Amino acid sequence: MRLIVQKFGGTSVKDKERIFNVANIITNTYKNGNNVIAVVSAQGDTTDDLIEKANDINPHASKREMDMLLNTGEQISASLLAMAIESLGYPVISLNGHQAGFYTDSNYSKARIKKIDTERMERELDKKRIIIVTGFQGVNRYDDVTTLGRGGSDTSAVAIAAAMKADLCQIYTDVDGVYTADPRLVPSAKKLDEISFDEMLELASCGAQVLHNRSVEMAKKYNVNLEVCSSLEHKPGTKVKEVTKMEKLLIKGVAKDDDVVRIAVVGLPDKPGIAYKIFSLLASKKINVDIILQSIGRDGTKDISFTVPRDSAEMAKEVLESARDILRPNKIEIADNVTKVSIVGAGMQSNPGVAAKMFEALYEANINIKMISTSEIKISVLIDRDQGVKAMNALSEAFINN
Repeated sequence: MRLIVQKFGGTSVKDKERIFNVANIITNTYKNGNNVIAVVSAQGDTTDDLIEKANDINPHASKREMDMLLNTGEQISASLLAMAIESLGYPVISLNGHQAGFYTDSNYSKARIKKIDTERMERELDKKRIIIVTGFQGVNRYDDVTTLGRGGSDTSAVAIAAAMKADLCQIYTDVDGVYTADPRLVPSAKKLDEISFDEMLELASCGAQVLHNRSVEMAKKYNVNLEVCSSLEHKPGTKVKEVTKMEKLLIKGVAKDDDVVRIAVVGLPDKPGIAYKIFSLLASKKINVDIILQSIGRDGTKDISFTVPRDSAEMAKEVLESARDILRPNKIEIADNVTKVSIVGAGMQSNPGVAAKMFEALYEANINIKMISTSEIKISVLIDRDQGVKAMNALSEAFINN
């Protein structure tokens, strides 16, 4: 008997009609002779609503208490979905993260999974039950509930698939697969039949919101058979796999990430160790840094610019300001009106001129580049935020629609 893990996002369970739609998908899979473990996110905008309620009470609430609050969203979805399946006449049980055996570290709001004790899930499958698991959550060594961060339900689903050695992990969303760009922003975007783990990981890290990057990392590590498909339309999705068939597309996708802020540390002493001091300070506060640019030294000084996630910008500035005596910069500047636009494709490794073509497309669209970052299969640029959608369409036209 095959084991299939299915994950459903917030829009897929946002109301009664959608919940019963998901219940039918799950029970149809079960009727076809499969064991099923379904992972659910909080309904619709529940998480945002809970954060708003918390901010209204205490804008500086501890991350532990925020995790206590945000855990409730997924539990509502899981229990309601189990009730719907129950009403259809199928054996089912809902489990929260702790009951499902998710043990994490104690990094509240951004916890990492340390292990999954599969005993309870195996026991429920032996009873021929459909299992509904709350995504996004676990428990730490102090028995405190934790959350895995935004998009963590994807990670929960892939982690279960890896731990239970599932035959397939399906990520159901409100789109019918992975597109070359967000079709809501780029009308000419094309759906991909398949994409490699590396390409999907880069797209996810660059702002594509179809899959969470940590879930792709885990799927690649444990070679999970992964598929992205629609919860609203019954049609084939996009397979995410280690190696894909050769395709004509040089670039597999264009992504935009508005969740970035640029920080410039200006007029630093031009001597060894300054960069180390800056980035070790940021690392000590677990602040992720993406694009980094250092200017050529002049008059004994240099500038270092870098990008951080929007929700880390204030802390990053505080950390740097507190170290002024050590770093001795002339000033620290923050620009939050920027966005990161990226092109991703394994094909660029063996095709020269990709960067030139990208910069030409942006030049023709009259878009100025502030920073550039590259890897073997990705080129990212930082530009003004109000030009993000324009840049995506220009790059799609240059690489994908030609």
